[in-house]
Amino acid sequence: MKGPSECCRRNFIGNEGALAAKPGADLDWPRFLALVRFHRVQGLVSGALDDRGPAPAGILDELSSDARAIAAANLRAAAESRDILDDFEAAGVPVLFVKGLTGATIAYRQPLLKMSWDIDLLVAPANAVAAAERLARRGYRQLIPPPPADLGRWHRRRKESVWVREDGLHVELHSRLADNPRLIPSITVDSRSEMIDVAPGIRLPTLAREELFAYLCVHGASSAWFRLKWITDLAGFIHGRPASEIERLYVRSQELGAYRAADQALLLADAIYGSLEGTGLRSSVGRDPVSQRLFRAAMRQLSDAREPTGRPLGTWRIHWTQLLLKPGMDFKVGEAFRQVRDAIA
Repeated sequence: MKGPSECCRRNFIGNEGALAAKPGADLDWPRFLALVRFHRVQGLVSGALDDRGPAPAGILDELSSDARAIAAANLRAAAESRDILDDFEAAGVPVLFVKGLTGATIAYRQPLLKMSWDIDLLVAPANAVAAAERLARRGYRQLIPPPPADLGRWHRRRKESVWVREDGLHVELHSRLADNPRLIPSITVDSRSEMIDVAPGIRLPTLAREELFAYLCVHGASSAWFRLKWITDLAGFIHGRPASEIERLYVRSQELGAYRAADQALLLADAIYGSLEGTGLRSSVGRDPVSQRLFRAAMRQLSDAREPTGRPLGTWRIHWTQLLLKPGMDFKVGEAFRQVRDAIA
């Protein structure tokens, strides 16, 4: 994991200094490539290895090909996002673009190299059906839930629906941002926002920095951070910020309801990227033994390069961490009920 993470780190620190874990000639390069692809960081790794030997030419070619495909897909997504924004604004449906290109533009020097498989839209719950109708008019078909499910009822109980178009573009339509509504409940499409230039001539609205930080923490925690790209996004997001600003982001995340998801995220980012250097958070965040358990669980997930569904009890190992994201028995009971309900559905 150290080699891929050091390569990813180049995308937000630049080329200053030597790679701390420069890959050696005796590295199992096919396994390295498989690991990088599993974590969906091919584009980020490609540039770092380009002229930093001794990767075989075939591996560099594979990564370069992946990077070009990722950049091309991101440009298509940027153009489609611009058109979706125009479409939704004309229909009077407020929308924010979360993660994806807007997040990558904040986190990375070359955001088009960050892999995203979909366009993430956030709308008000009351506008979920209207937004779905706009997507259908744009050629998207409902994938999750499969039709003829009642989409209004679905969005009252779940945070998102998934849409796909014949050209391969996917959209995740969010009516809230957390599986459990007790996490970050106040972050909505009406939250503070800002405009981000994601490509020449394309500006998209996204969450303001404090709200975005809290959301990135909860999003990663929902899957126990099992892909390197999620914690890399967060590390890139906070890299270079003054210690006082990182501390303020953390305090605000607690007010917004990220709770232990923020602790877990910062402990993980610090262990992999040294993100808390110079901050008081390095000594304070890990004092909670439950947050330490969540951190260790995430590290185990990151070290096992298999899809959770392909591991014995793989998804269960993620689900139990979700029970611990907010203190209190009420949350644990409610979260357990949500998981059982969704499993039955």
